[in-house]
Amino acid sequence: MSITTLMLGWEFPPFISGGLGTACYGLTKAMSRRGMQVTFILPREKPIRLAGGSSDVGKALAREMPNVRIRAVASHLSAYGKYGPQPVRPVTAAVEAELADEPPTGEAATYGPSLEKEVFRYAQRVMRIAQRETFDVIHAHDWMTFPAGVAVAASTGKPLIVQVHSTEFDRSGEHVNQFVYDIERQGMHAAARVITVSHYTRNVVVSRYAVPPTKVDVVYNGVEQATGSPPLPHSAWPTRSEKVVLFVGRITMQKGPEYFLRAAKRVLEKLRNVKFIMAGDGDRLHGIIEMAACLGIGHRVFFTRFLRGGDVQRVYQMADLYVMPSVSEPFGIAPLEALQNDVPVLISKQSGLAETFRNALKVDFWDIDEMANKVVAVLRHPPLSEMLRVNGRRETLRFRWEDSAAKVNDIYRRVLHVA
Repeated sequence: MSITTLMLGWEFPPFISGGLGTACYGLTKAMSRRGMQVTFILPREKPIRLAGGSSDVGKALAREMPNVRIRAVASHLSAYGKYGPQPVRPVTAAVEAELADEPPTGEAATYGPSLEKEVFRYAQRVMRIAQRETFDVIHAHDWMTFPAGVAVAASTGKPLIVQVHSTEFDRSGEHVNQFVYDIERQGMHAAARVITVSHYTRNVVVSRYAVPPTKVDVVYNGVEQATGSPPLPHSAWPTRSEKVVLFVGRITMQKGPEYFLRAAKRVLEKLRNVKFIMAGDGDRLHGIIEMAACLGIGHRVFFTRFLRGGDVQRVYQMADLYVMPSVSEPFGIAPLEALQNDVPVLISKQSGLAETFRNALKVDFWDIDEMANKVVAVLRHPPLSEMLRVNGRRETLRFRWEDSAAKVNDIYRRVLHVA
C-alpha cells in the first residue's frame, strides 16, 4: 500500500528562513524518493502556482520531487518573521467571530497583523483544500500548523501525526507564550503519534506537555549528503594570518549569541589574530551588535545578516571552527553542514545533536570559560582540528534523510495498521 500524506508546513525551499524549511525539504525529498505521495501545503503572502504550472519554481520542484505536490495558500504566517515576540491575545469567541467574517480565499483582503487570527485563518484555508484532496494521513510540522491539522483530522477522520522541531520552551525559556503553549499541547494530545527530532525534545514533550511516552517517536534529522568532489582540505587552503570562528543561526535568545560573544572576548584575551563572524538575523541582532561594542570587541566581530544558497557555503569555507552555543536546541542541522564543508564544530550540550554525535567538542552553553578554552585549543593545535574535521565529516554520513523518511513511513503504517 502506497501511503498518501497531506503535509502542513510553514516554509519550504526556495522560500526558507530557517532550519524548519531545511528539515521539511530534506524529509519530503527523501519521502518522494521512496515513492511516498505527498501534498505539501505552504503558506505564502502572495499566492503562487507551484505545482503543475508554468512556474520555474514549480517545474524545478516537480523534477526534483516527482511524488510531491506543493499547494500554496495566501497567508502571512512566518516562522521567524515580522510577528517576532509580540504578545498575542487568547483565542476567544470574539476572535473566532472575526475570522468567520473574513473573505474567502481568492478575494482581495488585507490580512491583519494578529498572529492568532492568522493561524486560524490558515487552518480554515487548509480545511477548504483538504476537502478536495485524497490522503491517508495528516502530517503537521510545528505549532503554527497544528490547529489546521487538528481541524482536518476531526472533519475527515484521518489520523494526525505532529512533528515537533522546536517547542515554546526552546524559543522562550520559562517565559512561555500561553497561546502558543496551548496550541502545542492541543496538537500533541489530538495526534495519533508525536514525532520529535531528538530524545532531548522527547523529554520536553513528555514532561512539559504531559504526552504519554508511548505515543512519542524520535526521528533524527538528516543532512543533504554532499555530491561530487569533497571540499578542499584546510591544509591546501591559502595561508591566512587570522583565524575565523563562525556562528550561523538566528540571533535570538534560543541560539545563545550572548554566550558566543562573551566567549569571544575570552578568546581574544589569549589570541589576537581571531575574527568572529555572526551570520543570521533575529530580534536580538541590534542588541548583540551593541553588546559587541560594549565588550570592546566590535572591531573583531562581523555581522553578515541572513545568508542564502552559495553564500552559506562560502562563509563555512572561511571558518576554522563553527560554534553552536544554543541555550536549547532540539537538534541542530547547521553543525552537520559545517562538517560537510570540512569545518570542525563545538556544540552546546543542550542540543539534540550532542546526544548522538561523537566527533564534536561539547560544552554547556553557559560555561563561557570552557567554551573559550576549547576554541583556543582548536585554533592553536592543528592535529586536534584535523581529527575533529576528518572524523566528524565521516560521522555525518550516519545522518541520512532516507533513514528519517523510512522511520516516518513505519510510523504511518503503524498508525494505519497496514503491513
